[in-house]
Amino acid sequence: MTDKHPSATDANAAGAAPPAFHVEKLYLKDLSFESPNAPAAFRDSAEPQVSFNLEMGSVQKGPEHYETTLHVTVKVTAAERVLFLVELTYAGLFLLRNVPQDLLAPTLSVDCPTILFPYVRQLVSEMIIQGGFRPLVLDPINFAALYQQSLQKKAAAQAG
Repeated sequence: MTDKHPSATDANAAGAAPPAFHVEKLYLKDLSFESPNAPAAFRDSAEPQVSFNLEMGSVQKGPEHYETTLHVTVKVTAAERVLFLVELTYAGLFLLRNVPQDLLAPTLSVDCPTILFPYVRQLVSEMIIQGGFRPLVLDPINFAALYQQSLQKKAAAQAG
């Protein structure tokens, strides 16, 4: 016995169009770099502390278009003084056509941010270098694991 998986030609033969996922546009929505204690911050020898925050969101922008955004805040302090603060919002406009409803949330929460994050990482690093500091490279993020954690939190909240 063999399992047969439906192909795009099977979907077309049945009259249903196959799912489509397309990156329409990637763009920077907001960017801020602050170094309130420069130039003294460049001489600070205290061990820097890095604070990182990531927020994600998706909004439907049309019948088949969705905007996914990543908002990142990176704050580096030393001896309770702010060395620098980077805030940025990066977005993508994605076409999702004929995507099954049960796959829509994972696509917007995992696939879209995974596409956006390398651009966010590059912009953060470039801003920090342009600010006169050594580069800070953000670690990769497992958006699938974050999505699973959010599902588990929702399930626990509904059960409790």
